[in-house]
Amino acid sequence: MFPIAQGELIQLLRNRAVLINSLIVPVAVSVFFISYRDTFSRIGSLGYVAAVLIFTIAAFGLYATTVTTLAARRQNLFLKRLRSTAASDATILTGLVLPISVIATVQVTVILVVFAGVGRTPANPALVAAALAATLVMMLAFAIATAGVTNSPEHAQVTTLPLSLAVVAVASWVGITGTESLALLKRILPGGSATELVVNAWNGGVPLADSILLLAPTLGWVVVAIVLAARMFRWEPRR
Repeated sequence: MFPIAQGELIQLLRNRAVLINSLIVPVAVSVFFISYRDTFSRIGSLGYVAAVLIFTIAAFGLYATTVTTLAARRQNLFLKRLRSTAASDATILTGLVLPISVIATVQVTVILVVFAGVGRTPANPALVAAALAATLVMMLAFAIATAGVTNSPEHAQVTTLPLSLAVVAVASWVGITGTESLALLKRILPGGSATELVVNAWNGGVPLADSILLLAPTLGWVVVAIVLAARMFRWEPRR
């Protein structure tokens, strides 16, 4: 697994387009939100800003980059060659997505620490971490599933757009309007419960039991994403 991950990291650092999408764009967007945190906190709250930061990196840094990478490795038959080795399917996939996952995790952690330093620290850091972990796993699994229907790295720009925009839009909708109305709809949408959990955990003032219940639909989407990944991913090039 680690030799595969090391080789993938080298390829990632050599690919300027992927490097820009996975590193520069999410960081630039995050800097924008942090710089105007007072404005966005008046629209929603500091918890809303934190949720948007998480979903921006998860959608554009982790999800889109993973789909592009796996589509490229399938197209150049690298996946097929790896599968002819003694490594298991799980080992191959883990090795390929490990560098991107680590980069995204470090990115979002550093950005949230900076945001907490210039703004306000979260009321419940453990719940923020739980929501973050569930979100990253969900988006990673969705990426593997989306890669199964992506013909090429260029095609990934199209296939990743709907979900990327959707989860950021849901995070903004829930973060700004709250769940006083249409609560069930907002919570069952992908990212909705995770956003509410981040907002509650960052802002405080919500009973712990109520926030913990939000983990159920969040973890439900994690399971759905993993099932889709197992069924939709393809090792052979798509025709």
